[in-house]
Amino acid sequence: MTPPLSAGDWLLLLHPVLMILFVYPVVGATIRLGILVRERRLDLNPIAATVPAEHVDHGRWVTTGTVLAVLLALAANLARSGPAVGAALPLLLPAALALGGSLALWRARRAAARAAWALLSWGALALLVVQPPLWFRGESPWRQLWGSHTWSGLLLTGLLLFAMAAAPEVRSRPFWRRLHTGAALLTALLLAVQAISGSRDLLAL
Repeated sequence: MTPPLSAGDWLLLLHPVLMILFVYPVVGATIRLGILVRERRLDLNPIAATVPAEHVDHGRWVTTGTVLAVLLALAANLARSGPAVGAALPLLLPAALALGGSLALWRARRAAARAAWALLSWGALALLVVQPPLWFRGESPWRQLWGSHTWSGLLLTGLLLFAMAAAPEVRSRPFWRRLHTGAALLTALLLAVQAISGSRDLLAL
């Protein structure tokens, strides 16, 4: 008979559920909108003038949803490890900075402010993933770099935060558009890698 799921198990399932039901579908729509934006720029498709803004908005939702999904996964690891309350409290500040930084990117206008918020959010996540109470199954992420769901997820989140922070430059400068296209291709590859490695890690439970 299958044992009942604990509260930590249910919390752990929220991470893939959020990614599968929200992030991945919105990623698909974002990619499609990005293709339409390029066709409009090349005068290949007379699409509505609102599509570029919709592409940016979808990217914002993808980024914020991914940051939230990462925090849910780390919270699940914390719940399953069962640390003392005193050990868990210091982790609340970087978690709040990670989510708050991604939300601040929605309204930041100056390039320096956007870069700062993106780096703050990503840096807070990087700080969290190396904390022993937040390690998946208690295993250090330093033991596995290649094929690690943790490290590829951190890289993926960083690329999404970069795209969100650089959106105004991408719209106005060809160099940034080329950089964004390359980063988007790597992001799509990492999303596929994450789906595979995440399923693998869940099967190993």
